[in-house]
Amino acid sequence: MRWPALSLLSSPTFQAPRQRAALRLSLRGVLFAGLLALLCPLLVLGSQALAVEPGEMLADPVLEARARDISKELRCLVCQNQSIDDSNAPLAHDLRVLVRQRLVAGDSNEAVKQYLVARYGDYVLMKPPFKPETWVLWLGPPVLLLLGGALVWSVLRGRGRASTTAAEAALSPEEEKRLSELVDS
Repeated sequence: MRWPALSLLSSPTFQAPRQRAALRLSLRGVLFAGLLALLCPLLVLGSQALAVEPGEMLADPVLEARARDISKELRCLVCQNQSIDDSNAPLAHDLRVLVRQRLVAGDSNEAVKQYLVARYGDYVLMKPPFKPETWVLWLGPPVLLLLGGALVWSVLRGRGRASTTAAEAALSPEEEKRLSELVDS
């Protein structure tokens, strides 16, 4: 299959050097954008794979799997909503090491999480429990969404009333006649 744009380069009607150069640049741009679109996901996935360093990993594959499961449930305290398993922050590294130390010491998964909650609070959990201290985390977004919807509804309703009152404020036939007499004189 021949590309129409490439055959256009060799056609006799398209012999101006500036036009050929412009087409070559646009083709290079398209190829570069396509290559970039293919490589960006690989770069993103590769950076997350490097979050857990080889020196942190435990020799026992069962304990390492437990540590990874726990790390996915714990929030990095300096990152924007990333688990410590995904974060490259130094504090996330320290927390991953601490989780592994607690597992090697013989703690259960729940005991490790409770230890970290006692030290850092419920915010360290990716899914904090539903209790009065965390009601803002759980109920804040839906309440803000409802308030925003109510605000939009009231603004749209107000616009509808403004057009209705403008139509009601139209002049009566006597007022229009009087107005035209005043304007004409």
